[in-house]
Amino acid sequence: MSQEKQTVALISLFASGFLAASKFAVGLMTGSLGILSEAVHSLLDLGATAITLTAVRISDRPPDRTHHFGHGKIESVAALAETGLLFLTCAWIVWEAGKRLLFEDVHVEVTWIAIAVIVASIAIDFNRARVLRRVARKYNSEALEADALHFSSDMLSSMVVLVGLALTWAGYPWADALAAIGVSIFVCLAGWRLGRRTINTLMDAAPTGAYERIADIAGETDGVLALDRLRVRPGGATLFVDIDVLIARTLPFDRVTAIQNRLVAEIRTAFPEADVSVTARPIQLDDETIFDKVMLISRRRGLAVHHVTVQHIGERLSVSFDIEVDGQMPLGQAHELADSLERSIAAELGTDVEVESHIEPLHVATLAGSDVPEDRRDAYLAALRRLAPDTRMLTDVHNVRARETEHGVFVTFHCRVDPAVRVEDVHEAVDALEHAFREKMPEVRRVIAHAEPLGATV
Repeated sequence: MSQEKQTVALISLFASGFLAASKFAVGLMTGSLGILSEAVHSLLDLGATAITLTAVRISDRPPDRTHHFGHGKIESVAALAETGLLFLTCAWIVWEAGKRLLFEDVHVEVTWIAIAVIVASIAIDFNRARVLRRVARKYNSEALEADALHFSSDMLSSMVVLVGLALTWAGYPWADALAAIGVSIFVCLAGWRLGRRTINTLMDAAPTGAYERIADIAGETDGVLALDRLRVRPGGATLFVDIDVLIARTLPFDRVTAIQNRLVAEIRTAFPEADVSVTARPIQLDDETIFDKVMLISRRRGLAVHHVTVQHIGERLSVSFDIEVDGQMPLGQAHELADSLERSIAAELGTDVEVESHIEPLHVATLAGSDVPEDRRDAYLAALRRLAPDTRMLTDVHNVRARETEHGVFVTFHCRVDPAVRVEDVHEAVDALEHAFREKMPEVRRVIAHAEPLGATV
C-alpha cells in the first residue's frame, strides 16, 4: 500500500514540474496571462504534490508511543495546506487579470507551440487525475485525493485557457484575461470543496451515514440489547469506531466474547477500513430469574453449581443448590467456598432469604483410560440386562462400553423407553438401575446411561 501511494505521488511530482516549466516558457514567449496563470497553477501543483508525497510517506507509519492512533491525519493537514495554495493561485490570477482588463494593454501572440503545450497539459492532467483518484479511493487517502483535485482543476482551467487563446486569435484580446479569471473560478470551487471536507476530518466529523449504519448493525446483532454509546472518527485511511453496547449480565464470558467478535466482523464488512473497539456493558434484565442470578454469581467465582431449587415459603424465599468442588479438597476449605457463595447469593436476592448448599465432589473431567477385556464387558452387559426388568420401564440394554481408569471403571450404556413416559420418571428408573448395578459391581466408579425412545433410529 505504502509503495503504491508513494510511487503515484512521485510520478505526479515529475508531471507537475514538467507542466510548470513548459507553461512558463510558452507564457513568457507569447505574453498570454492565461498561460502564465496556468504556469503558476502548475507551479503550485508542484508544491502541493511535494506536500502530498511527504504526507503519504509519514501517514503510512505505524502507531508509536506518542501517536497511538497512527499518523493518518498528516494527510488531512497536507490537504488543508494544498487548499491554501489553491486560494493563493486564485488571488494572483484575479489580480493580474483585473490589471490587464482595466489598466494595461498587453499583446498576446497565439502560436502553435502555445496550443500544443496546452493540449499536452490537458492530456497529462487527465491521466494523472484518473490515476491519483483511483489510488486515493483504493486506500482512502485524502492527500492523494487532494492532488487528484489539483490535476482535475488544472485540466479544466487549461480548457478555458485554450478557449481564451482561440478568441484572442479571432480578434478579441480581452478574452485572454477573462480566460484567466475563468481559471480562478475553477480553482476556487475546487479549493472550497477540498477545504470543507478536510476541516471536517480534522474536527473528527463522522463520514456521512457512518453513525446510522453502524448503529443499525449493532441493533441487528444477536445478543446486543441496546446501543449505549457510539463514536466514529476518521484518521487518514482508517475509520476509528468506539462502540459500547448493553448485554444481559447473565451471559457467560465466552458468549459475551462471541457477541463482541461478531459485531466487530459485521462493522468491518460494512467498513473494511474500520478499527473497531467494542465494550460490552452488562445490565440486569427485568425478567431475570432467580436461577439466572444464582448461576451468574457462581460463574463469576468459577464454581460449578447444579440442581438449583427455588421455593416460596409464605413470603420468604428459599434457595438450595449443589456445589461441586475438588474431591481431594479438605472439607473446611470447601465449606468456606460454599459459605461465601451463599452469602453472595443472599446479598443479591435480599436479606430475608434462605440459601442452602450441598457440597459434592467434582466429577473428573479428563482421565486416561483403556477398554476392559471383552469378557468383563460381556459380564457388565449381562448384569445390566438382568437388572433392567426390575425397573419396569427400561428395556433393550445395548451399546455397553467399559473403560479402566486410575479412579475405577467407567461404564456407559444405552437403553430404550416408551417415548410417552415423563423424563422425571425415566431419570428415577435410570438412577435405580445404576445404583443396583454398582452394588453388584463395586469396582465400577461411575455409570452413565443414555435413554432412547422406543422406535428411534440412532
